[in-house]
Amino acid sequence: MDRWKRVLSSIGPRTVVIGLGAFYIVFSLVWGSVRVQGGTPAGNVVVVSSLIGLLGVALVYGGLALSRSDIRPEFYPDVAGWTLVGFGAMLGMLVVYNSQPADSISNPARAILFLTSFSSLAGFGVGIYDARAKTRATELEETVAKLEASNERLEQFAYAASHDLQEPLRMVSSYLQLIERRSADELSAETEEFLTFAVDGADRMRRMIESLLEYSRVETQGEPLSRVELDRVLEGVLDDLHGPLSESDVEVTMDSLPAVTGDERQLRQVFENLLTNAIEYGGTGPTTVHVSATRDGPWWNVTVEDDGIGIAPDDQERIFDVFQRLHSREDHPGVGIGLALCERIVERHEGRISVESELSEGSTFSVTLPVIDTER
Repeated sequence: MDRWKRVLSSIGPRTVVIGLGAFYIVFSLVWGSVRVQGGTPAGNVVVVSSLIGLLGVALVYGGLALSRSDIRPEFYPDVAGWTLVGFGAMLGMLVVYNSQPADSISNPARAILFLTSFSSLAGFGVGIYDARAKTRATELEETVAKLEASNERLEQFAYAASHDLQEPLRMVSSYLQLIERRSADELSAETEEFLTFAVDGADRMRRMIESLLEYSRVETQGEPLSRVELDRVLEGVLDDLHGPLSESDVEVTMDSLPAVTGDERQLRQVFENLLTNAIEYGGTGPTTVHVSATRDGPWWNVTVEDDGIGIAPDDQERIFDVFQRLHSREDHPGVGIGLALCERIVERHEGRISVESELSEGSTFSVTLPVIDTER
């Protein structure tokens, strides 16, 4: 196959298609002239000759238009190859058919010209479809490769930026604290307050950089997807959050959760973020959080439902953006990247995360995760 492509490339794929079309145009005229001179009624000859000629014109036009199409030049030989396949296949069938005396064609020249021109045009159409599909596939592969390269560069930049920025931030924070300790007796209350704000700002910037780095490395630093028992993941998160849960008077209940295909460490982050948010935004009284799952075809829909302060409808899309906050840092600390990180992790699992909520009515976060392949 590759050898034929090289041959067609050396001849010129467009030349092959245009030449075949020109062949039909010329020979339809020659055949028509011969038949008229032989006494065949001119009307019949003109109809058949015109049909063959038009099929040839269509091939010529198609060959000329290839350079203006969205097909990549490296796939032109495929178009020419399919055109010749159509021609050869029909010619072969006609030769075999005509070799049988009982089934011989009364006017083989007309049949060969008409049927092979039609099959050549059909082959050209198949070739166009095939070449266009290969063009799309190649462009998609190139786009994916560019995105992967871009993501790799972004990750390298994020890592370098985080490493280079954190060191001066640590230095700023350390020296500010050193000034505060050594000059505590000489500083006014207002100056001490300013120093506290400066140290807090440096620490907050460091946490934002660390969070941004973690966000940028979800794809490249994740573990291969495998079987994950969500019951075990959630139990581990509840053990880690035992102190905050007790202090905030939050009760977590759960149904039996399924096993899914995923990255256990990253799914643990998702549950930890969602439960931490439920604790943080649980309101002033006792809060109940319920975790459950339902099957929906090849997906598990895992929900985390709380009866906390809720989210306004206009803010429900915005909360998944990086560094988007709905409340002041004095009321609710944090860098505002937790739900954006959850969304990126869930997207890596080819799922999605969404929220349904009303102010003062609580929130329900839904996460879709793939069912294990053997259970589909």
